[in-house]
Amino acid sequence: QVQLVESGGGLVQPGGSLRLSCTASGIIFSSATMGWFRQAPGKQRELVATITSRGSAVSINSVKGRFTISRDDAKNTVYLQMNSLKPEDTAVYYCKAVVNAIYNYWGQGTQVTVSS
Repeated sequence: QVQLVESGGGLVQPGGSLRLSCTASGIIFSSATMGWFRQAPGKQRELVATITSRGSAVSINSVKGRFTISRDDAKNTVYLQMNSLKPEDTAVYYCKAVVNAIYNYWGQGTQVTVSS
């Protein structure tokens, strides 16, 4: 059984930082492409950043220079370090694992709220 468990969300003031974590079980984590997505109220879910099994990372323009995706294969965990947070970053953040380019698994999501 595959499980992705996110943590680290919360309420933060504009300009603040949070680090999201997603720990996976039931998959060969080291060979999976991992990603973070987010969904704001009334909007479609969007890709934030991905990292391949080889550590190649990409992110969307709106978070470049502020968010960093990383992974620790020894801990089966992917991280999203979020700095200089803005109110428009408010969303539910989801972790996704892609295995063998075919199978997609999602976490349950963690709420991030940026507000003063």
